[in-house]
Amino acid sequence: MNLPNKITLSRIFLIPIFIILMSVPFGWGTLEMGERELPVAHLAGAVLFIIASTTDWIDGYIARKYSLVTNLGKFLDPLADKLLVSAALILLVEIGLAPAWIVILIISREFAVTGLRLVAAGEGSVLAASQMGKLKTWIQIIAISALLLHNWPFAFIGFPFGMITLYLALIITVYSGYDYFKKNWHVMRDSK
Repeated sequence: MNLPNKITLSRIFLIPIFIILMSVPFGWGTLEMGERELPVAHLAGAVLFIIASTTDWIDGYIARKYSLVTNLGKFLDPLADKLLVSAALILLVEIGLAPAWIVILIISREFAVTGLRLVAAGEGSVLAASQMGKLKTWIQIIAISALLLHNWPFAFIGFPFGMITLYLALIITVYSGYDYFKKNWHVMRDSK
């Protein structure tokens, strides 16, 4: 297994740690942010989420620069993104920082695209992530990071940056799903 794939796997292995940080009441206290409070455990979870998200750029950069792109990497990288983003979104609903309906739509798109990739894999081809899909992932990561940080530093001025970027992520997610299916529909149509 090459280095980019190992980095991708590390992103997957960080997910349970992230979930524990966000879910277990450690009692580490809170930080004051204007009229809002940020639990220290949420800050730690947000930092871990941002680190894990950054590995998405790192593994892709290394894979392209050193010609280490593999079919395993093409499959694992978007899967790792989907697992991390889905875990974070579900936790945001649980702690009351994201509307469930938005999370359901985003995760539904992710399942649909993963299903299309599985059909393609059954036909012997690997569908790589599109540029629109990569943009979608980064907008989701920005929105999730802002929400995990309870909208810091924007909470000081009352600007709902986290929610605005979450709505933007929803729009781009739905559009990129449509675009992905439009470009790859032949895989479903031609499957046996």
